[in-house]
Amino acid sequence: MRHDERERSVAIYWDFENLHASLCEAKEPGAYARPDNRFRLQEPLVQVQAVADFAASLGPVAIHRAYCNWQFFGRYREALLKNAMELVQLFPPGATAKNGADIRLCLDAMEDVHRFGHIDTVVVVGGDSDFLPLSQKMKAAGRRLVGIGARNATNEHWARSCHEFRYYEDIVGQAHAEQQQ
Repeated sequence: MRHDERERSVAIYWDFENLHASLCEAKEPGAYARPDNRFRLQEPLVQVQAVADFAASLGPVAIHRAYCNWQFFGRYREALLKNAMELVQLFPPGATAKNGADIRLCLDAMEDVHRFGHIDTVVVVGGDSDFLPLSQKMKAAGRRLVGIGARNATNEHWARSCHEFRYYEDIVGQAHAEQQQ
């Protein structure tokens, strides 16, 4: 079978702490930013399975990676293992360190699409405007980009830069509705 005849694959990249923080902030504004909250074991808020199922509906998943300082997210263990996620550990260099996950995610995504020609769709779970350059590069590379982010924390320019954008809350709501049927 020729390369272009093979089934096209999906790569999923999670800015995991970004999504978790957005959901935490929606629940209690200002709570996640407090050091006494941010640097402790986190309660599971992210419906990992709903997002993973949505991404899998786009095609076979070839890469499933999540970026985070995992020392505080152990309560997600079962959901992460169930979905065979590759966990990328990021230790922030300081209490206010920012963008480490964004940068690493973007670098890995670009490297992966250039190394693996069968990756057709790239799913980025995160709402930062920092992903705008990634959108431009993915489009230039001829890849389809699907973004997923929390409604209260997604940059509108990032959402519009994607070929398709879905709000996390809509994905979870749809998954819940399907389970009720």
